[in-house]
Amino acid sequence: MMDALVQFFVQWGYFGLFLGSFIAGSIVPLSSEAILVVCVGPLKLDPVICLLAALAGNVAGGMTCYWMGHLGNIEWIERWAHVKKEKLEQAERWVEHRGAWMAFFAFIPIIGSAITVALGFLRANPWWVAFFMTIGKTLRYIVVIWGTEALISIL
Repeated sequence: MMDALVQFFVQWGYFGLFLGSFIAGSIVPLSSEAILVVCVGPLKLDPVICLLAALAGNVAGGMTCYWMGHLGNIEWIERWAHVKKEKLEQAERWVEHRGAWMAFFAFIPIIGSAITVALGFLRANPWWVAFFMTIGKTLRYIVVIWGTEALISIL
């Protein structure tokens, strides 16, 4: 199933990477990294444009989770963001005294969405959330691109 989704997004090039990264950053468990690897690796798309497309989509998706949390409706959060109340409460306790810089960890699978939703729920400053989220996701994507290019150069 994941392979089919990755192939679907890859067919659209940079826009597919943006869209797949947006979805991966928001409500659907999808690997934006897998799409990025195929775009940078076999498709040989420009790594800088790939970084920007993946980053823009994933941060926009993450901010969607933030705004879902900001709405404060637990039922919606559980239904649409797929974050269980227990995970949200755990993430809230974890980020409550730490603030918006915790958005740096939004790239972590599963818990990253919970952190972002919790930051919205706690009404953390959205500009700082977006800033720290961008830093974390940028570093993750740079590592993925670097690793892909290093592996290709070895093979």
